[in-house]
Amino acid sequence: MRKKEKAATEELNVSEETLYRVKVQVEDFLNQMMPKICLKSILLLIGMLSNASAAFVGINIGTDVSNLPPASEVVAILKTTQTTHVRLFDSDAHMLNALSNTGIEVMVSVTNEEVLGIGESPSAAATWVNRNVAAYLPSTNITAIAVGSEVLTSIPNAAPVLVPAMNYLHKALVAANLNYQIKVSTPQSMDIIARPFPPSTASFNSTWNSTIFQILQFLKNTNSYYMLNAYPYYGYINGNGIFPIDYALFQPLSSVKQIVDPNTLFHYNSMFDAMVDAAYNSMAAFNFSGIPIVVTETGWPWLGGANEPDATAENAETFNNNLIQRVLNGSGPPSQPTFPINTYIYELFNEDKRPGPALERNWGLFYTNGTAVYSLSSSTTGQISGNSSSVFCIAKQGADTNKLQNGLNWACGQGHANCSAIQPGQRCYNPDTLRSHASYAYNDYYQKMHSIGGTCDFGGTATTSTVDPSYGTCIFTGSSNSGSSTIISPTAAFGPTTPSTGESSRIQIPEFGSLILGFIALILLDSFRAA
Repeated sequence: MRKKEKAATEELNVSEETLYRVKVQVEDFLNQMMPKICLKSILLLIGMLSNASAAFVGINIGTDVSNLPPASEVVAILKTTQTTHVRLFDSDAHMLNALSNTGIEVMVSVTNEEVLGIGESPSAAATWVNRNVAAYLPSTNITAIAVGSEVLTSIPNAAPVLVPAMNYLHKALVAANLNYQIKVSTPQSMDIIARPFPPSTASFNSTWNSTIFQILQFLKNTNSYYMLNAYPYYGYINGNGIFPIDYALFQPLSSVKQIVDPNTLFHYNSMFDAMVDAAYNSMAAFNFSGIPIVVTETGWPWLGGANEPDATAENAETFNNNLIQRVLNGSGPPSQPTFPINTYIYELFNEDKRPGPALERNWGLFYTNGTAVYSLSSSTTGQISGNSSSVFCIAKQGADTNKLQNGLNWACGQGHANCSAIQPGQRCYNPDTLRSHASYAYNDYYQKMHSIGGTCDFGGTATTSTVDPSYGTCIFTGSSNSGSSTIISPTAAFGPTTPSTGESSRIQIPEFGSLILGFIALILLDSFRAA
């Protein structure tokens, strides 16, 4: 998050507002001084720089919650977890005020109930923007407006006014000179894609052809992005056994279970990537390209009813930790490898007031008292990198409980693994699950012994992974943040490892872009003075 220069060590924070002001100033100057052909080339460069950004993982904040904490406490949780992006399902004044001066990028939402009125009245759109956006700027960093939530599938009668609502809101932003800072789009579910697999032949449901074409045209014209709600949990459940659960959880697939698109021969390591590519190919079927996709909702339920056996805390922990790792490597899906998949996890709290089956109320990462439901690697603690060069040994998903217990006992006993960190009250004790404890012990043994012949097997209950399983202050041996050597004598007395508190080293490209824009302006000014 920090960029160190040779001549200075102070932190560099360039806001989107500052970037926009520099861009406007350069544009105005060039409009007055430069020939049009040169202007187009430089503005293209400016646009490329201002749109470039490092991948991020944000969080959705729903409010169908009993005993919802005050907005100030919600923001305290966001600060503690170093969250950089949030999506609100409304434009709650308390939340927007609490988010002021935090630097957190905020996506506000027009509720489905508001879409009809705004889609029929430009003045209603202008009032909405003034009341729910402009009133909080610049202290609250609002960067996007989500118009409705899955409007085409949840309230299809509003489809005729959806694009007019988006247009009216955009025009209101233009009138307030906010259209460069704030983008308008509308989240849609995977349900509007008729057959998402194979991704290469995916296309939108023809029922919505006219509306979808208008949405894509709007996004292209306003340099906005497509908002996609993509849930591998439902893709797996509705697949009726066609896809293995490992595919939905970002887990490694065996050589005989590889998922390959028969037309492009692209290999898909996760259902998440396949879903995103299905949306890209659906847009391509309408002859649209270059519209980025932001996944506005994804996640995994951690508790379900008797007929929802895959909604478990273990699966939710696996999915979300692997999701974070996947997104932060900065790559796109196979068909669009240079387009990062910026993503918002669903959701911060369990929305216990939501109707429907039990799993609908159990997607949250935190209880309302701020306690984590399960361990989640933070995207900004330095525990996760885009591509890890280390190999870790972890317990397999679904391994036999008895064999896991035997493996854990052996690792902590004869294997001489240091298991002090998984004792009650210690930093890796929670989550208090057999698989979590076994993973820590297996990995500690493997890191110390593999160089002299130690294996990652443990009776078939273990597997290797390049995903760093560290979380919070629980740093696994071999992590780039462990600060300890992995070359230790097998007869040595293994002491506890001390975690380091690393910070993310991901460089935010907009900061670099702002510097370049400044240099462009200075160079042009100098050249004209010389002339």
